[in-house]
This record gives sequence, structure tokens and C-alpha cells, in this order.
Amino acid sequence: MKKVLFLLDQNCQTSIENIWAIGDIVRGPMLAHKGSEEGIMVAERIAGKHAEMNYELVPSVIYTHPEIAWVGKNEEELKNDNIEYKVGKFPFAASGRALAVDQSVGFVKLITDAKTDTILGVHVFGPSAAEIVQQALISMEFGASSEDLGLTIFSHPTVSEALHEAALSVNNQAIHIGNKK
Repeated sequence: MKKVLFLLDQNCQTSIENIWAIGDIVRGPMLAHKGSEEGIMVAERIAGKHAEMNYELVPSVIYTHPEIAWVGKNEEELKNDNIEYKVGKFPFAASGRALAVDQSVGFVKLITDAKTDTILGVHVFGPSAAEIVQQALISMEFGASSEDLGLTIFSHPTVSEALHEAALSVNNQAIHIGNKK
């Protein structure tokens, strides 16, 4: 039996004409939503349209109770890459909505570039983690900073306000918790 090697480019096209690869057999995490978006990208490219994926911003979710979700870099990765960063963290125990629905375990952690304030990673452990990370992901896709999120109006009371407070916390401006000195 002859083995065939398929080389893959950044747009999921193999070295064999008219063969593309997506999902679990290509780079990145083995997640249904990543594979689905790759399929859309490939279909658009086959149709001659411009399409691409940002593999740096693939959200991950663990559907437990409480949920765990993250997007972007974590502190260990930033340390390994010698990138200076700041962290803002907000506990759900300080969220009125989380307390009202008896889901106050966990936190939102936002990591930004120390120089530019650009959001580099968001990690959530608690209620609505997947949805909160999705809000962060949209912000990150557009290059938002913690200041941008801090200046955004979040409806009250919602658990997503924890993202707002974590963003404020990066620069010691949180409203509903004490700030670092």
C-alpha cells in the first residue's frame, strides 16, 4: 500500500488539487465550532471568495456546572513568550445577578498587554461562561482593550457584568470589588 502525504496550507487546502481538509484532522483544537467555521471558510474559498479564520481566537468551553470557558492566551503562555501583561479578575460572588440565581461560584479573568491594554485572553469559571467568553471574543476580534470594555455599558443585572468589572479591574477601576494597590 502506498502512503500519500497531504500538505496543508493556512486555508485548509491540501497539496492535491481539489482536496481540502477541515475539523479534527487539521491544526487547532478538536471542537465542532472550529470545524464548522473551517467548512464555511473552505466553501467560500472554493466559490472564489475571500475567507479566513483567526486560529488565535477559537473559544473553548467545558459544559460542566459551573461552566469553564476561555479564549486567547493564558498567563503561562504569555510568560513563555516574554510578553508583559496585566490581569483583572472579578468574582461572581460580587455579582448581584449571580447571587440572585444562586450561582456565585467562580470568576472572570481578563488578561491584557501591559503596554497597549489590548485584550490577550479571557478565562471564565462560572455561570454563563460560554456566553461571556463569546462577548470577549468579539471584543478581541476587533482589537479591543480593557478600557474599551470598561467604557461599554453592560445591562444590569446580568452575569456578563462580571466581564465589565474584570475589564475595569485591570486598571484598578472596578466598582463592585476592592482594587489592587
